[in-house]
Amino acid sequence: MSHGPDDTPPGEDSIEPGKRLVRGRSGGLSLGEKLTNYFYRLTWRTPLHKGRLKGRYPLKLMVVPPDPVAGSPERGEAIIDKVLVRYGHFCATEQCDFGRTTHSPLFRDYLQRFDWLRDLAAADNKPAARGAAEGLMRQWLALYGDKVVDLAWRGDIWGQRILNWAAHARLILASSDLVYRSAVLNALARGARHLDRIADRVPNGVGRVQAWSGIVAAGMLMPGGEPRRVAGEAGLARALAEAMTADGGTTCRSPYALMDVLETLSMLKSLYEARKQTCPQSVEQALALGVPALLSICMGDGGLSSWQGGAATLAEDVERIVAATGVRTRPLRIPREWGYQRLAAGHTQIVMDAAPPPDRRLSAYGSASTLSFEMSDGKERLIVNCGGARHAGDSIPASLVIGLRTTAAHSTLVLADNNSTAVHSDGQLGKGVEQVELDRQEIEQGSRVVAAHDGYAKRFGLTHKRALVLSADGREVRCDDILLPSSTRKKPAACRFDVRFHLGAGVEVSPTADGHGALLRTAGGSMWQFRAQGGSVAIDSSLWVDGDGAIINTQQMVVSGDAPPGGASLSWVLKRAG
Repeated sequence: MSHGPDDTPPGEDSIEPGKRLVRGRSGGLSLGEKLTNYFYRLTWRTPLHKGRLKGRYPLKLMVVPPDPVAGSPERGEAIIDKVLVRYGHFCATEQCDFGRTTHSPLFRDYLQRFDWLRDLAAADNKPAARGAAEGLMRQWLALYGDKVVDLAWRGDIWGQRILNWAAHARLILASSDLVYRSAVLNALARGARHLDRIADRVPNGVGRVQAWSGIVAAGMLMPGGEPRRVAGEAGLARALAEAMTADGGTTCRSPYALMDVLETLSMLKSLYEARKQTCPQSVEQALALGVPALLSICMGDGGLSSWQGGAATLAEDVERIVAATGVRTRPLRIPREWGYQRLAAGHTQIVMDAAPPPDRRLSAYGSASTLSFEMSDGKERLIVNCGGARHAGDSIPASLVIGLRTTAAHSTLVLADNNSTAVHSDGQLGKGVEQVELDRQEIEQGSRVVAAHDGYAKRFGLTHKRALVLSADGREVRCDDILLPSSTRKKPAACRFDVRFHLGAGVEVSPTADGHGALLRTAGGSMWQFRAQGGSVAIDSSLWVDGDGAIINTQQMVVSGDAPPGGASLSWVLKRAG
């Protein structure tokens, strides 16, 4: 995938000074709301709900659309060899534990949504692929075909599952066993009726988009489905308006969520094309805006940068999603609501989080990452965030998950070892950054982003302001990290600050003798000189979660200093050597 010049409309190459991005005001789920949701899901197991799922089922599907998302032949061959491999997890197919709780949420969803069908479809041995698909389908039907439980019957899971079953019907319905075929089609019809009743109860965001997409798909796959399709299109339009920002990002600010939306909508569009029907404008627009937003947070290697609990998704996974959309465009450089500012020049690319964290209700892995950044030199990542909380499970221990979402796990300033936004033990984000004041300008010297957040204002009476400039040739990054007195607290407190720079995998760092600089060398041999004024430089251990969910031991530079009540200033520069 090639990343060309940024996709910035004429006359929109800057953000006006004083622009404020404000965090959503709703709090986290109350205990009462959690209990209500819990008991609501328990009603799925009642005879009344099960009775509502009964009815006619189709003898065959109206159409079998192609899957626009390419699968992995290697993973497909592994499934034929009786092992499911994804996100650093392994699962034997002969006794596949679809409900194992120690799997990461990503891998559980991969199993339950039947995303692995596209990998089987990519394998060369088609008869063996059909046999493996049928074997896994029979296991799932035995476990969950008649057992309506949250893990397998969540609205987002069923929505994506319907799309996957439709796209790979030739794998799962190739059997001559009519009883088995009827069980599959009956399960699909029951899943559609389930979605009819719960779609608007699915949490707002990508999950609701997937649920309504499943309703639309079911309406086009089964005879007599026109009323369901019409109702589904209206629900999907509402869900997209709530889940996506005007510039193509997601309101939960998660790159993973954006990838899921693009995947789901690409498959839905393929179904419309197979039925020779016009795809809704809401779907076309979401795809057209979502792709440049996704490309804007990719690094030089083509993979995603690590935000809101996500790991550094592999370039091949991003390429598959972008190719599936059919949208050919350039990265969005200057978002208005997505919040990730992209600076690119020469071989250097920087992505900076210049917005508040997501609304407490919108993200399960929201992170205290405001004003952090990632940086790549060509295809090598120089500065990163730790990332990876979404991989919690076999590969990421629970004790580490909260830590990966803290401010200290990101390349930004940390005041008095406190998070800029609280990350509670139950996983929800608390108080902290409520607004970010932002200014973006293209100047003669390069690209300049100035942003300030109020995450420390109430506790310490200080505002963190970061002014970052990437030179026009991409060979130099200059930044001022400033702590300014805030009027929120009457008596600002003196405290210590640390500005962290988590280094990419394979980057070697050597501190200078004077304690104010360091020399960075990438695995490819590139050299960068780092100098800081206003703090002392130390080298410490760190970690980074790669695209497969593996923990890689790395290092970090930590620039530390004292901030008196009147504030403090740290200036630093990264300059390419040679």
